[in-house]
Amino acid sequence: MKQFINAKQDMVTEAIDGTIAASGGTLTRLDGYPHIRVVVRSDWDKSKVALVSGGGSGHEPAHAGFVGEGMLTAAVCGDVFASPSVDAVLAAILAVTGPAGCLLIVKNYTGDRLNFGLAAERARAFGHKVTVVIVDDDIALPDLPQARGLAGTLFVHKIAGAMAASGANLDACTIAAKRVIASTRSIGLSLDTCSVPGSLKEDRIPPGMAELGLGIHGEAGVEQVASAGAVDAIAKVTEKLSVDMPKTPHVVLINNLGGASCLEMAILTDSLLSSDFGQNISLVVGPSTMMTALDMHGFSVSVCELADGDEKFLKEAAQVLAWPGCRSVDKPVVLPLPDGLTPIRAPASAHAPTKAFLTNCCEVLIASEGDLNLLDAKSGDGDTGSTLAGASRALIGAMDTLPLADHTQLYRAIGLELSQTMGGSSGVLLAIFFAAAGDASSSGQTMRDALISGLDRMRQIGGANPGDRTMVDALLPALDALNDGLPSAATAARKGAQYTASLTSAKAGRASYINAEQLDGHIDPGAEAVARLFEHLAS
Repeated sequence: MKQFINAKQDMVTEAIDGTIAASGGTLTRLDGYPHIRVVVRSDWDKSKVALVSGGGSGHEPAHAGFVGEGMLTAAVCGDVFASPSVDAVLAAILAVTGPAGCLLIVKNYTGDRLNFGLAAERARAFGHKVTVVIVDDDIALPDLPQARGLAGTLFVHKIAGAMAASGANLDACTIAAKRVIASTRSIGLSLDTCSVPGSLKEDRIPPGMAELGLGIHGEAGVEQVASAGAVDAIAKVTEKLSVDMPKTPHVVLINNLGGASCLEMAILTDSLLSSDFGQNISLVVGPSTMMTALDMHGFSVSVCELADGDEKFLKEAAQVLAWPGCRSVDKPVVLPLPDGLTPIRAPASAHAPTKAFLTNCCEVLIASEGDLNLLDAKSGDGDTGSTLAGASRALIGAMDTLPLADHTQLYRAIGLELSQTMGGSSGVLLAIFFAAAGDASSSGQTMRDALISGLDRMRQIGGANPGDRTMVDALLPALDALNDGLPSAATAARKGAQYTASLTSAKAGRASYINAEQLDGHIDPGAEAVARLFEHLAS
């Protein structure tokens, strides 16, 4: 089982109970499990307009996560991707509706329209004032007569909810909700489909592709497109959103469909707000996980044209679990580095052979990125190749600023560059290595002896020694053999790297946290990088 669930039939009730238990007493529920699953504000006194929404489960934190002061009064939860029953919706309406009436906010799916609509009719027969609005913000299929309801629904929850909290009557809340719906546009893009509990996953999106315009129930999108990174994904989404979109201030909601990492969502946000499309965005909600499709590895973007008063309602605090807040989009003021961190650099000097040599070394490491990452995944987090390749690219970019004609200063300059551009333990250790080599070179040591002095200093501070399963196992024998020529150094480096594959325990580096079974037979990625570098130089 690749999902943290218990019995399939208990998923929704257990999720509701977990949400309520962690709400700090702000949420409760109606009786009636398992057929009636309604989450309600525990402080509700029926003195104002009630807002009720809901639908199928699997979109968490929607809808229970938006129940509370300033947003929904109650949420009705169906089975996964299935509309709740008429009785469940009616129970919610009857439980929260007072003289001020109730607004039902329904996403445009047939089951939701029918069940919420019939419940509204029955509630009216009981004498309650009930209005219904249908959210149809999906613009993936512009010619579709029944557009789906997506995460733009949350704009309706927030603006109508804030109005109701301020004392607005049912007619005013309904008119505002319809206006927001008419001004809202949404579309999603995903790299993968979702995993519905108890069902086989539909792997319809091949590697290297993404699906544009798919729904929040795993429905197929409008088209499959090439996947080429965050900027490209945002460009594909905003191209659709921009059609007939007025060049006026808008609020944007950046929603995680469930399986994207926080890092990815932040990158997508930067790509969106820094694009031409972002010029018309004055407020932002997210990035956050708000309306999901279970574990779908994708995102959706919703935009709403702002009218007078909307900013106030959007920014007002809501006492709910899942609303991330709405903030103004402002250009950041970049602060200068503190004194002492601006490096003193040696003057740049040109030396074509040295530049070619260093560039050649960097290109070897860049070309080895994928292989080294695969090796590192056996004993670490799979980033050694990326770390070395990133530092190599930065060093190539800085090549014309280096003192290439003065090797003593060059060692120090490389150490300084790596300390700024190369993260992790490797970055600081190699910075120490080159800085110490520069100090040794300034005292008159040969290149080989200076490099050995640098390695000695790196070992002293880092604690790694031969046999500890690190780059030292390849670098030390290579430097020892360097007086006999590069071929001898390359042979020694390869032998040292191969030796690390026989070591089932490590005393330094990330591999020291890994058990013997995972290490056995795998070369240390740092040692492999050293071996490849010397082999290339010797060829």
